[in-house]
Amino acid sequence: MQDDHRPGPGSPHSLWQAEEVPGGQLKIFFGYAAGVGKTYAMLEAARRAKAAGVDVVAGYIEPHTRPETQTLLQGLEQLPAMSVLCKGTEQKEFDLDAALARHPQLILVDELAHTNAEGCRHVKRYQDVQELLRAGINVYTTVNVQHLESLNDKVAAITGVSVAERIPDSVFDSADQVELVDLEPADLLERLREGRAGRPRQAMGNFFTDQNLAFLREIALRRTADRLDTTPWLEGNEKPKAGEHILICLSASPSNAKVIRTAARMAKAFHGAFTALFVETPDFAAMSEADRTRISANVRLAEELGARITTTYGDDPAVQIAEYARISGISKIVLGRSPRRSGVHHTKNLVDRLNELAPDLDIYIIPDQRGNQTSPHALSRKNTQEHLSALDILKTLGVLTLCTLGGYFFSFLGISDTNIIMLYLLGVLVISMVTTGRSYSLLSSVLSVLIFNFFFTAPYFTLRSDPSYIATFGIMFLVALLSSSLTTRIKTQAKMNADKAYRTAILLETSHKLQTAEGAESILTIAAQQLGHLLERDLVVYQADGQGGLLPAMCFPFAEEADLSALLTPDEEAVAEWVMKNNKHAGATTNTLPGAKCLYLSIRGTGGALAVVGIAAAGNQPLLSFEKNLMVALLDECGLALEKERTMREKQRAEAQADQEALRANLLRAISHDLRTPLTSISGNANILMENADQLEPEKRQSLFTAIYDDAMWLINLVENLLSITKIEDNRIHMNIEPELLEDIFAEALSHLDRNACRHHIETKLPDDMLMADMDARLVVQVVINIVNNAVKYTPEGSRITLSAKRDGRMVAVEVADDGPGIPDEAKERLFDMFYTAGNERGDGRRGLGLGLALCKSIVTAHGGTIAAIDNHPQGTVFRFTLRASEVRPYE
Repeated sequence: MQDDHRPGPGSPHSLWQAEEVPGGQLKIFFGYAAGVGKTYAMLEAARRAKAAGVDVVAGYIEPHTRPETQTLLQGLEQLPAMSVLCKGTEQKEFDLDAALARHPQLILVDELAHTNAEGCRHVKRYQDVQELLRAGINVYTTVNVQHLESLNDKVAAITGVSVAERIPDSVFDSADQVELVDLEPADLLERLREGRAGRPRQAMGNFFTDQNLAFLREIALRRTADRLDTTPWLEGNEKPKAGEHILICLSASPSNAKVIRTAARMAKAFHGAFTALFVETPDFAAMSEADRTRISANVRLAEELGARITTTYGDDPAVQIAEYARISGISKIVLGRSPRRSGVHHTKNLVDRLNELAPDLDIYIIPDQRGNQTSPHALSRKNTQEHLSALDILKTLGVLTLCTLGGYFFSFLGISDTNIIMLYLLGVLVISMVTTGRSYSLLSSVLSVLIFNFFFTAPYFTLRSDPSYIATFGIMFLVALLSSSLTTRIKTQAKMNADKAYRTAILLETSHKLQTAEGAESILTIAAQQLGHLLERDLVVYQADGQGGLLPAMCFPFAEEADLSALLTPDEEAVAEWVMKNNKHAGATTNTLPGAKCLYLSIRGTGGALAVVGIAAAGNQPLLSFEKNLMVALLDECGLALEKERTMREKQRAEAQADQEALRANLLRAISHDLRTPLTSISGNANILMENADQLEPEKRQSLFTAIYDDAMWLINLVENLLSITKIEDNRIHMNIEPELLEDIFAEALSHLDRNACRHHIETKLPDDMLMADMDARLVVQVVINIVNNAVKYTPEGSRITLSAKRDGRMVAVEVADDGPGIPDEAKERLFDMFYTAGNERGDGRRGLGLGLALCKSIVTAHGGTIAAIDNHPQGTVFRFTLRASEVRPYE
């Protein structure tokens, strides 16, 4: 029974919380048939590893009756098998979660090609092994040659047995080590006779024969040798030269799977590229459900064998295949056998047409042993039956009736029969345009001839006519049939072009919108909306939180007011988390957690998954190949945009950090240079007072006290300015914004000016005594003090300084004007930069750090205003800054 204290095997909540660790290594013990000793060899290798100090655990070993195998298991730690209730029967399966929790250095998992019971996380055991490898656990496993996908049809042709449990060749080829476990066929048969291989004797007469085992052994040896031949360039030591590019055509033909496997073996043998092309014809929309299912299965098979899936559109497959081969540099095409059509008219099959259209291509024909194979596209046409519509029949009869009435009108006017024939031809064209099938065009072509004969040729109202009209009727029928066929083809082609244009427009629109989007949430929203338009399905999107988890889901229903609560359950969120951690797709229509209600895919960047998108499954039907290609392209575009946005944020953080470092360096340099003077002055004056205070005259002592006080106040103001700037720049200062009278602000500022301000004429001008602005009074007073003190410092004694304020629209403009020497234009551009001093001769440039005006700019900007320095006329400078105006209410 299943442990109630631990989640079930297929529950997303049982997903192991893996940390980022290097991937493990896979070793496969490879045999040509059951009973050669793969499990025995694996256990022997495991015992040797344990003796060398490796932490070894037997994860799952198939039950064996051989005492030698059971003996080897003794002394090895074994994980308990997991009980799964499937269709009323309890089955034992490998416990993936227990293995991940135990996390040994090496784990043994028998029967790599095994299909798990329903309810397990993965459909196939090799997917369990892949998750173990991603978790950093080394794996020993076993598999037979007949379980390799590309060899399945070849083994079936030899043995007459088709194996249902198969693994992709990529899993086998990605193994770090493959050890061939070989045994003479005669010895294997002897084992079977003695019952030492766990197989019944009756199996010997079917699968286990001398001839079959010899063939299987040869295939296994060749496959192992092929892997050894490809291992160096797979590891990157010697990359093959680019050359062969093999193409196969996807179809609903039952033999298409054999063509795909053959092409995959050829691509591996030639070390070439492998592409699977699907030509979507007008008949695709009316294709039967069985054919659609076969096409989806063939697409998945081609993907598993490493093919790149491509879709083209057209009504002539031969032309589309030849054109794609020319553009893509295809060197070889692999096709199933296409029989010639029997009949009076000889029609060239697909192979003959490709030989004409692409004579430079090597075409390989794969025979079908069933003998009655039809071509893929002929099969599609055979299974595509046109359904008659009552509405289209009424349209056909209605147009022909109108043509007949028009013919009578022409006869009444004395117009010749030739024009009536043209009227019927026009009617046939109209019928071709307004109906949905080719049958109506053929029917209208026949009816137009019969109706013309019945109503407009003598003898009237009978199908008998003058023999001289026979040629006229024949030409009329051919013209009507050809013109209607061309019209139907043009209409179909226009529809296909419109579909392609729509999909292309979605991709272009997505690219444009993603380029202008700001922020990860905006990028994901745009991508989800475009994906919803393309697939016409509900979507949920999870954004990465930057710590390995996911933020709450964003929902994008295709239909308004749709209920997506079923897509937001804890189980669905857990599937999305698994996709995020493993960077693999999962959920509906996949072999990982197929019970989910959505297909979940990761949006990838260079550093891993950046987000996860969930696409609601429509009747658990997989996406069509062209939809999948467009979806992948759209998600890749989204991933690039997210990566760009993340890179930009990192760049901004780096620039901000660099600016802070530069600010710190400038500050330290300025302080170390400019603080020497006041500190030296304070220490020197204090030393004089300490040693010679009694000998100094009162006026001299007072001047020394004043100098010490001035230098100390300068240092205090410097520190306050530095602290204020730091708080404002870091957004750590709290501003208390309230309406304040400008008259009060000016009065407060004038009471805290530098003591040298008394040597200047300072006045205020307020045309409105009740003028108010929204501000933090404490900070704005500091702005006024800094600007006035700056004017006091850089203007000669007796200069006039004027403070004024007036309403300017929704703002209040505050000005501090002086009649000093003014500021050069080149200095105005940098006047409010930190650590900048204008070098005015009247000012004490060696004691200025250039922080006062920088602080003013920070405070004014924080209030939503602006600050600038302009020329005063006839001379001097005006410092002008703005604040938001506020109104005086009567009840206040």
